[in-house]
Amino acid sequence: MNSQRGEAWGNCIMDIENHDWSLITADEATRLLDSPTEGLTRTDAQARLGRFGPNKIDDAVGRTRLQILIAQFRTVLTYVLIGAALISLLLGDWIEAIAILAIVVLNAVMGYVQESRAEEAMAALQQMAVPAVTVRRNGEVTKLPSAGLVPGDRVLLETGSIVPADGRLIDSANLRIEEAPLTGESEPVSKQAATTLESARALAERRNMAYSGTTVTMGRGELLITDTGMATEIGKIASMIQTVKEDRTPLQRRLDNLGRILAVAATVLVAIIFGLGLIRGDDIDTLLLTSVSLAVAAIPEAMPAVVTIALSLGAQRMLKRRALIRSLPAVETLGSVSVICTDKTGTLTENRMTAVVLDVANHHLFLDDELPGDVLSTIELAITTGALCNDAALTSADSGYKAVGDPTEGALVVAAANIGLLKHELEAALPRVGEVPFESERKRMTTIHRLPVDRSTLPANLDVLSAVLSGAGLPAFVAFTKGAITGLLDRSDRVWVDDATVSLDSEWSDRILEAEAALAGSGMRVLGLAVRPLDDWVDADQDVENELIFVGMLGLIDPPREAVPRAVADSLAAGIRPVMITGDHPLTARHIAQKIGITDGDRVVIGPELDEMSDSELAAVARSVDVFARVSPEHKLKLIAALQGEGDLVAMTGDGVNDAPALKKAEIGVAMGITGTDVSKQASDIVLLDDNFATIVAAVEEGRVIYDNIRKFIKYLLTCNTSEVLVMVIGPFLGMPLPLLPLQI
Repeated sequence: MNSQRGEAWGNCIMDIENHDWSLITADEATRLLDSPTEGLTRTDAQARLGRFGPNKIDDAVGRTRLQILIAQFRTVLTYVLIGAALISLLLGDWIEAIAILAIVVLNAVMGYVQESRAEEAMAALQQMAVPAVTVRRNGEVTKLPSAGLVPGDRVLLETGSIVPADGRLIDSANLRIEEAPLTGESEPVSKQAATTLESARALAERRNMAYSGTTVTMGRGELLITDTGMATEIGKIASMIQTVKEDRTPLQRRLDNLGRILAVAATVLVAIIFGLGLIRGDDIDTLLLTSVSLAVAAIPEAMPAVVTIALSLGAQRMLKRRALIRSLPAVETLGSVSVICTDKTGTLTENRMTAVVLDVANHHLFLDDELPGDVLSTIELAITTGALCNDAALTSADSGYKAVGDPTEGALVVAAANIGLLKHELEAALPRVGEVPFESERKRMTTIHRLPVDRSTLPANLDVLSAVLSGAGLPAFVAFTKGAITGLLDRSDRVWVDDATVSLDSEWSDRILEAEAALAGSGMRVLGLAVRPLDDWVDADQDVENELIFVGMLGLIDPPREAVPRAVADSLAAGIRPVMITGDHPLTARHIAQKIGITDGDRVVIGPELDEMSDSELAAVARSVDVFARVSPEHKLKLIAALQGEGDLVAMTGDGVNDAPALKKAEIGVAMGITGTDVSKQASDIVLLDDNFATIVAAVEEGRVIYDNIRKFIKYLLTCNTSEVLVMVIGPFLGMPLPLLPLQI
């Protein structure tokens, strides 16, 4: 049996590689992968592991210690100094040679120590690895190291799980997955195993697939593994990074140019002095010694050490400001950037959904403001609906409350807690007895709660329930529903208006839809809220989502970080242009960009539009547009290349795997230390330990100070060396003996 399965597997390997699994049914995927319901046997799994290798991303994107050490010697000045040391050795001047080489080695050691420490600190930040997963093997459900997964494995997903590899869903129940690290989408995506696409779609639209590195925020599912390791979408992006050419920094280029100029100048001077000496009949040994002395005098040996010390000290200061420097030249390059291309989610925003607006009949309220007392009962009814029709849990935090579960649902329970409605207290008063789970087709969710027989036992802030539900006495049960506005309106026949219900006519319907459009136009996610009294409730087959009373709607958004608007203003004042490049929705991107000051216009360019542009059109757009949305990793590379082609020095920030190629392409790649993926950190020059855009601006300020100090050091050293050269040149011209020996210089 096993041998037959292994033979069948061998015959279909070529059929499954590079296959678009979203276009076929779960049954067809199971057949192609030869994956039995009870899971693979150990023998099958071992054979496939040998064929496809372990499920992990290759370490090629990182730097070894040897690579870090070698990089310290890759400057023209270093080459020239080593050349001078070799000439000294040939002349038998061991002391001079040792002195020069000591400077070179000391410079390399300082740079190596700083950058290797940064690599060690970055390794401690890597949190994306999945140590173990729940998988079916040999007819049992067992824990397995994620590296041992192979195509054909069946992985069980639940809330909080990190998807360990790419796969086709073969079972799902109320499943939502956050795909921000891969697609840039700030909202979790609903997943459906039964869905089969008719044509190829972007990753963010493949609802029947789950991808490595994403996180389950709600529900459960069973995933049929289709790709592992470097064959996953994350692995493909990691491979793409290798094709991105890494350019030298502006400081490295300037120092190399200076080194070439000094080397040419030293060579010309040596040739002149050597020629004049031969004409005068000077001793060859003396002429060679003079030549070495001139070469040493023309080249400031201390320059590499001074630059390294300045950069190293700057890196230490930046670390205190929460910026970890992985490459020393990046310290100075930060001070030279003219454009900062930044992701939105988690960098400019807090990466947490927050309920900010409540719209109820005749009232549009901002939840951060003091809530008016005349509509407080209506507010409490709406917020109670959102808190009880909810699977998120509320926990205490240092600064208030935080939620565990789906980000959107978490925002609702936190909003309720902020006005004194704690979810556990609400559920104690109104225990849940049933539910109709959320489904993407219905776009709504309903929970049924038992009401107390004695109205006096109902908490004071829920007194409004008696009026809204019956007007006389409380019914036995109440259904709370939340979901898409249009779906709720279709199921509602009344509207709650100022402590009373009125008929839902076309006028009210138009008013509600206009309010929804206004909130959506501000980049918010909009959730409708409704209730229904129930005299009795039997089971889940009972249709409770009819004859609803529409209560209101909540507008939710991932809000900007508090320090970001000031940081954006500071960068603009310093002549640095911030540009938002995100995979998120255009309306959301525009709203956040306008709120924090990146743009005051309405234009947003999306990824598909970039695909249709010529090089000249792309360059014009890169110059004039400040917000780009729905972009892919390839689009980010195009935009950075276009900006670089216009002469800009670009810093790129990001946290997802989809940001990694752009991080490496930019002059400065800035990865997020908290939310950033392993791949993005490895591709970066700097890691922000607090994931805050304001830290980048602070680092730029530090970089400019360091650059200015280095320029002063170099001017000082060149002035000193010019005087030495003049002494060495003028002396022989006047017939005087050699003024200085190489070691004295």
